[in-house]
Amino acid sequence: MDSWREIEGKQVHDPLYYNQKERMNPGVCVWVPGPVIVGAGPSGLAVAACLKEKGVLSLILERSNCIASLWQLKTYDRLCLHLPKKFCQLPLLPFPVSFPEYPTKQQFVSYLEDYAKKFGIVPEFNETVVSAEYDNGLGLWRVRTSTGEGKKEYVCRWLIVATGENAEVVTPEIDGMKEFKGSIVHTSMYGNGDIFGGKKVLVVGCGNSGMEVCLDLCNHNARPSLVVRDTVHVLPREMLGWSTFGLSMRLLRWLPMKVVDFLLLLVSRIMLGDTARFGLRRPSLGPLELKGLTGKTPVLDVGTLSKIKSGEIKVRRAIKRLTEYSVEFVDGTLEDFDAIVLATGYKSNVPSWLKEREFFSDKDGFPRRPFPESWKGENGLYAVGFTRRGINGASIDARKIAQDVERCWKAEAKKPSQT
Repeated sequence: MDSWREIEGKQVHDPLYYNQKERMNPGVCVWVPGPVIVGAGPSGLAVAACLKEKGVLSLILERSNCIASLWQLKTYDRLCLHLPKKFCQLPLLPFPVSFPEYPTKQQFVSYLEDYAKKFGIVPEFNETVVSAEYDNGLGLWRVRTSTGEGKKEYVCRWLIVATGENAEVVTPEIDGMKEFKGSIVHTSMYGNGDIFGGKKVLVVGCGNSGMEVCLDLCNHNARPSLVVRDTVHVLPREMLGWSTFGLSMRLLRWLPMKVVDFLLLLVSRIMLGDTARFGLRRPSLGPLELKGLTGKTPVLDVGTLSKIKSGEIKVRRAIKRLTEYSVEFVDGTLEDFDAIVLATGYKSNVPSWLKEREFFSDKDGFPRRPFPESWKGENGLYAVGFTRRGINGASIDARKIAQDVERCWKAEAKKPSQT
């Protein structure tokens, strides 16, 4: 049986099923017996593979022209996985043994491409989901897309949201942005520091991306400064011969979170010194407690801190406003810059297309229930990749979703024989 079939548009727009005002332009409707997955990033690939293993076919809709578009099109060249590879592999397929402990961006993308090939995952590319809504009359989801060739509507029993935490860039509103004569780019458009050699560059945002972009700019002979508006935890990437993340997970098996946080900060103080001396004040909550409550990830240092200590990277306070060639900071200082790089992150875009507000919050686009209860909603709605726990969290959810869909799939398959 084909994984889906096309029905003439006039059939699905029969008044028996839909209100006149909601009719689409005449076109194609696609019936999908299995789940429709929105997003072909690591989360979407993971759940599709888990479903395939259980004999459930699915259809992935992807707005870009490739899998893992964030990784392939919107990340800087020097990016490596921040965690050891064993914490970043997808279900059912480990990383190649030949890969280093922290695979590069290129290695990770090749792993994902091999993953899709192994499980026969072929997304429908260049299909942007413009709306998805549950039809109570039909008991099915209606997913509408826009393509270069027109519009489509997919009808399915299960809808899996896999667009993730990083679907749209976050661009802050800074007074004077339109007046500034230098270039302003988001890290999604930053490849490397080649074009910034010899220039003064202000990097806004002190997360892992902002820190690494500053380091990359130094390596390309630029003169970077880093805006640190809030408190931040900076930890060594490795401690006592272990990855910091791996060590944390081991300690949490035996010790309370507050005790583990205390130990992490103690070792960090010994290895890195007092980061507050260099303008990097620590939050009052420990790194693990803060991550659990807010999702804010600690910075794992890969060499940036030594550049800050040496003065090659300057730390600046929050921005008050921009002028044609200068930046005025909240402490009153005024400094000229040639360019600004916004390392201000990403956000979920779910509220812009999913017509549902019980499971997903319209405030931040995340499931309202926290992990580990964030994977399942009502009426066959699921979420994967919204755990604030990276790829490992997405893999956990992918397995749960596949098990649940398989149970429903088998139950529905038995219905005809019982009538």
